[in-house]
Amino acid sequence: MEHVLDHIGIAVRSIDDALPFYLNVLNGTLEDQYTSDAPGVEVHVAVVRTSDKMIELLAPTNKNSPMARFIKQRGKGVHHIAYRVNDLDKAILDARKKGVRFLEDTLRTNIRGRRLIYINPASTDGTLIELCSYANINNSDD
Repeated sequence: MEHVLDHIGIAVRSIDDALPFYLNVLNGTLEDQYTSDAPGVEVHVAVVRTSDKMIELLAPTNKNSPMARFIKQRGKGVHHIAYRVNDLDKAILDARKKGVRFLEDTLRTNIRGRRLIYINPASTDGTLIELCSYANINNSDD
């Protein structure tokens, strides 16, 4: 199964403060902006497209959100790297067969229709990796 770099999630304290760099310096385009108040997510998101990739700027919605805790513990910067797969369920099964552990409570469909799950950083030597798939992408070919 092919894993294609989908986006990089960047933890920021404020979308408004961070966005000008990505738009004006990297010449990105703001593709979407939304808030997810789902328990365990609680994040403001700005999706920026650069010439070849997507970047998600992620800011906490409150001081107790998982993103706020991440920033407090690790600081601003790269939060996760996301890889798109054709079939998320198959990718999870294949990875489990290879001993990969997942953060089970992160399996969800976000408010924009992307199914996702995070791999436990213990399985990736410390990097938070998201596997994701999209309902609107042809999932028939591996």
